[in-house]
Amino acid sequence: MASALLTGAVLPSIFNVVFDRLSSPEFAIWIKGKKLTQDMLERLKTNLYAVQTFLNDAEQKQIKEGAVKDWLASLKDAMYVADDLLDEFFTKAATQMDPGTFFSRYLNLQDRKIAKRMEGIIERIESIVRQIGTLGHREIPKENMSWRITTSLGEISHVYGREKDKEAIVRLLLDDADTGDGDISVIPIVGMGGIGKTTLAQLVYHDDKVKENFDFQAWVCVSEEFDVMKVTKNLLEATKKCTCNLNNLDLLQQDLKDQLSRRKFFMVLDDAWNENPSEWKTLLQPFRDGVKGSKVLMTTRNEKVANAAQKASPYKLGLLSEEDCWLVFSKHAHLSTSSMENPDLKKVGRDIVKKCDGLPMAAQALGGLLSENSDVNDWNRVLKSEIWEFPDEVTPALQISYYYLPPCLKECFVYCSLFPKDYEFDKNELILLWMAQSFLRPGKNQTPEEAGDEYFNELTARSFFQLHSTKENKFVMHDLIHDLAMFFAGKFYFRAEEHENVENVVEIDNKTRHLSHNAKGNYPFSKLLRFCNSVKHTRTFLEINLDPWIPFNMENTPCILLSKLKYLRTLSFKCFPLESLPDSIGELIHLRYLDLSETRIETLPESLGNLYNLQTLKLVRCSKLKILPVSMKNLVKLRHLDIGNTGLREMPKGMSKLKSLQFLSHYKVGKHEENKIKELGALANLQKSIFIYKLENVVNIGEASMARMFDKNGIESLMLSWSWNEQNTFASEIERDILDKLQPHINLKELQIWNYRGTIFPDWLGHSSYHNITTLTLYGCRNCCMLPSLGQLPALKRLKISDFETLEIVGAEFYQKDESCVEKPFPKLETLKFQSMGCWKEWCSIKFNAFPRLKQLIIKECPMLRGELPNHLPSLESLKIQNCEQLSYCVPRAPAMTYLSITGASEVRIGELPPLLRHLFIGGSH
Repeated sequence: MASALLTGAVLPSIFNVVFDRLSSPEFAIWIKGKKLTQDMLERLKTNLYAVQTFLNDAEQKQIKEGAVKDWLASLKDAMYVADDLLDEFFTKAATQMDPGTFFSRYLNLQDRKIAKRMEGIIERIESIVRQIGTLGHREIPKENMSWRITTSLGEISHVYGREKDKEAIVRLLLDDADTGDGDISVIPIVGMGGIGKTTLAQLVYHDDKVKENFDFQAWVCVSEEFDVMKVTKNLLEATKKCTCNLNNLDLLQQDLKDQLSRRKFFMVLDDAWNENPSEWKTLLQPFRDGVKGSKVLMTTRNEKVANAAQKASPYKLGLLSEEDCWLVFSKHAHLSTSSMENPDLKKVGRDIVKKCDGLPMAAQALGGLLSENSDVNDWNRVLKSEIWEFPDEVTPALQISYYYLPPCLKECFVYCSLFPKDYEFDKNELILLWMAQSFLRPGKNQTPEEAGDEYFNELTARSFFQLHSTKENKFVMHDLIHDLAMFFAGKFYFRAEEHENVENVVEIDNKTRHLSHNAKGNYPFSKLLRFCNSVKHTRTFLEINLDPWIPFNMENTPCILLSKLKYLRTLSFKCFPLESLPDSIGELIHLRYLDLSETRIETLPESLGNLYNLQTLKLVRCSKLKILPVSMKNLVKLRHLDIGNTGLREMPKGMSKLKSLQFLSHYKVGKHEENKIKELGALANLQKSIFIYKLENVVNIGEASMARMFDKNGIESLMLSWSWNEQNTFASEIERDILDKLQPHINLKELQIWNYRGTIFPDWLGHSSYHNITTLTLYGCRNCCMLPSLGQLPALKRLKISDFETLEIVGAEFYQKDESCVEKPFPKLETLKFQSMGCWKEWCSIKFNAFPRLKQLIIKECPMLRGELPNHLPSLESLKIQNCEQLSYCVPRAPAMTYLSITGASEVRIGELPPLLRHLFIGGSH
């Protein structure tokens, strides 16, 4: 592969893309017999070979030498232009009706024009190469700091050196005597960036004594953009654990006040920057009605911020001792005990730690850099790096961590500079953005998505990303890490939000290839449009509206961008008030990623089908979108199609032609020959999850078989849905056979079946071969008179059964199909919920020694249920029974129970109360 040419170079992604194109068979066809073109190719290769050995020296020097940084920027800019030309060539060649004869015809017509453009690019690169001598570059090899996937993302590293700090903060939080009525105690933690303020706050937040002392806790990141209404809304959403659509500060504060009153709360306000006392007074006003002892913990770098929020003295967080810093470094280095006892390695490591100056983030980053690497020479290279002597605009330890990143990761990391500080990254979304920019270099038999997953994991292992404090599957970048990305982004990245408070227009450099904009900010589109002609080679435009509920004015239609920026690879108008897309979208032949989610768009133009290179199309929550263009079937490179929560009436015809699809969020079964369920059969590479609905349009088992669901071993989550209002009294006779033929692969982890119209379920549902299923939902199966045998699903943890209108008995079949089975039924089930079972009368549960791990049992709206329920649940922690009027119930033996609520039951008999019970509510008839 040509990509091996530049292993270790500073500009690998764009260099490797160009070399791969030049080495392709199509390009070889073109140059065959064309001396001029062959000469040009040799000149280009010669110059790129010549320059690569100087790139490592230049990369290091650019930190302190502006001339070198400009030289690198010019070289990279020229390579981008070359790639744009080659991408245009390949796209136009590939989209002709007769590709076999087109190459010669097209290229003969275009030879002169393409050769002239290529000649100009080569001359420019030659001029750049000639400057090497004037810059004093040296030929130095790249040190091979091997790339490893080192840690699990879910691992929580031990925190060193903060035990006393944690104890001190916990004491302050548990002290109820430090405030009077109508007062609120704010405890500020103050310290420099990277010293561990957020880490300390997390330790305290998850402390068991703290959890027991407060009725509820919430965490909100305040960040540099201190908007009282925005922060209040975030606080309210964190408190209510749901989205808030209010845009009036008074209403927001009243709602927050209502939520906080009569409850003892603990709030964390992380990363505060605002020094205005009056704004803090306004923000904290709703907090004053909480129960005495309620607390707010705040983290900030600035003591003035602490004083603005609270008159009490802040808690000042100090640097780590050298010994604790060494422990942090060692932990992230992930070396064996024997390696760490190597005296030579340990001495070098100790010397590296001294240079961290007690800053835990520096020790963590350098530990991650050297993770699982016991080569003393590599450690010495880090210790003796010239970067330690460079100006500390960015912490030297972090600069070193960036310098030694594998080349394939550098551009991925720098790309994150487009997002604001404290942005909550979604891993899968970021991987798709990287893929659109050709940053990912898959290995043999590896998909780009799999390569992106490795890249993300490695950046996380090296502490460039970290798990969000409270949100599952979300990641953030520390402010210092974000500063590092901004520092190395240079002229090629422009984030308009960063300049929104600048009175004068901030010019965008003509080398800009990636830009992002916040539509609700103070940098309007009119300013961006002013520079579009000078940045026509831009590859990324991201609309980052941080709060979609805040209205904003659109000074000029964003569609003007489409006529200006013809080289876009990534385009996102997410949450923008966009109502239509012009036909000119089809002219963006380089486009790989298009996100129109949460817009007001109603239709998409047929010209969308011209986007031959499109890999990702997102239309999430486009509620007005009713139909997709017929030309969708032409998007043969499409890999991700997300159409969740749209108003689509049916799928376009010919989806089976999109054989590259890796992810299809939803499929609405149609009635036409080319949009029936059989179209799914050709989509053999589908991964993750899919929601298949309108299954009433499947009329026979042959169609269901042709979907080939059992062969899709990448699907982990599956929802099968019939329409609720489609009732056919004769349908139940064939529904079981249809569902039987929709049997998924045994790799499935989550299954939902909605509004199934059969009377019984097929045998595969509940079969023990489905050893990965952890979550199962059966909803609205109103004709079913018998539950499937689910007890032998070995990994099932969560089970919900709801809206069965004819089911009367939950009997032995629910537990096991084979009575000779010796395994306990439901061996790992933790949550079981029955709801809206109007005819359910009896639960046969006494003779089965089931549910050994059940923690939560919920039974709601089952008015006919009577008799006994399971009487021994050793792991049960929470029991809730609601509106079961005929139920005469004896509370089971449950020594672990902490929550018990029974309302609307006929009779409740309680023996000895469980010793751990903290919440008891018995209502209705006793």
